[in-house]
Amino acid sequence: MKVLILAGGSGTRLWPLSRQNYPKQFIKINGESLLLKTYKRFLNICDKKDIYIVTNEKYKFYVINDLIDINTSIEDNIILEPVGRNTSGAILLGIKFITNRSKSFMMESLFVSPSDHIITNTKEFIKCIKEADKASKKGSIVTFGIKPDTPHTGYGYIKTGKKLFNNLCKVEEFTEKPDIKRAREYLSSEKYLWNSGMFLFKMDIMIKEFKKYKPEMIKFFNLSYDELIKRFGEIENISIDYSIMEKTDKAAVVKSDIGWSDIGNWESFGEIMEKDESSNVKLGNVFNINSSNSIVYSNSKKVVSIVDVKDLIIVNTDDALLVAKKGSGEKVKNIVELLKNQKCNEALEHTTVFRPWGSYTVLEEGPRYKIKRIFVKPNHKLSEQMHYHRSEHWIVIKGTAEVDIGGESHIVHENESIYVAKSMRHRLSNPGKVDLELIEVQNGEYVGEDDIVRFDDVYGRK
Repeated sequence: MKVLILAGGSGTRLWPLSRQNYPKQFIKINGESLLLKTYKRFLNICDKKDIYIVTNEKYKFYVINDLIDINTSIEDNIILEPVGRNTSGAILLGIKFITNRSKSFMMESLFVSPSDHIITNTKEFIKCIKEADKASKKGSIVTFGIKPDTPHTGYGYIKTGKKLFNNLCKVEEFTEKPDIKRAREYLSSEKYLWNSGMFLFKMDIMIKEFKKYKPEMIKFFNLSYDELIKRFGEIENISIDYSIMEKTDKAAVVKSDIGWSDIGNWESFGEIMEKDESSNVKLGNVFNINSSNSIVYSNSKKVVSIVDVKDLIIVNTDDALLVAKKGSGEKVKNIVELLKNQKCNEALEHTTVFRPWGSYTVLEEGPRYKIKRIFVKPNHKLSEQMHYHRSEHWIVIKGTAEVDIGGESHIVHENESIYVAKSMRHRLSNPGKVDLELIEVQNGEYVGEDDIVRFDDVYGRK
């Protein structure tokens, strides 16, 4: 069995914790990202060489940083989408990549999973996978349906049909996200399951169904891998539910009671977290007097105090604060759209931004200046670059920096500094064995991140 983890999404419903350039799958819960938790879960059923990740260039190094400690060869199994083409495109690209390694893999089963879900009952999950695999070997395309415990309006539903064996049934119907009245009817009927977005099928069967129902998409699949990448943007942008699952007569569903959550909003985040005696979720430097049934999350240094409040969502980060009424979590995405329309960077980035070489944190910014704290990992280097509109002054706080300016190399130690003038080609490296930490002071008429000309980059960035 092979596993394909979909990690290219840019969900915004957990804003301000998730951002467009730092989406939900990379958020750490109890010290591990959701992507890492997902990856480790599948190590129970297959070898790490058989687990593949579909993502995009923007998230590639987030994936590597999350998984490199558990699989030093992870980069070999990362599949990069040139553009997002929903789950249909991601699955076709994944099958092409995998079967390019060996044509015999086409006869194997492929498990497709989102990267940002929580599953608390791993033992039951493995049992469901084994049941589903039996059905997939007989030609079924199996989806995993979650037994609903509330009339949820944020999920699609699957209506179960004829029983096949054990917890497996034929799929009678896929339905859209219902209104609350219909969701209550689904819950009481006991014939409906939540659509988890996980699938298990033999790769040759899925390709046959694409040939039958989406022949225009299979034309791209029949190209060479390199040609498919070049023309990937021409593929129809459509989910696997719409392209195949709602049409095929091979759809089956395994009823899964696995402690599942897609953490699709702050309310569902609260459901999986530990609560105090007043049903509050408190994470960070939070103090409470007589408040109940609230979610309070703070990852900044600020003290957050709540007094006599009820049913609130409060999320505090270094640069943004969300206050919402519980039950309105689905509207957070509307706030993000509003911020994007106003061109607010808070919709896109955190104050701390991760790069393949390390990270930087914006400490302060104003007209004509920006101050950053920069971390560079041992034996890593930034691109050789220049800036037309700003100069940079670097003060080393920890470690040793090697700085190349205009072809001249300089070693800068702790408590020493160096100046880079406008339009000078330069490169910062960490030749040491400990993290390099420095303060950067930018000055100029424009200090935006897009004022950069790269001449050379060891990570292949342009």
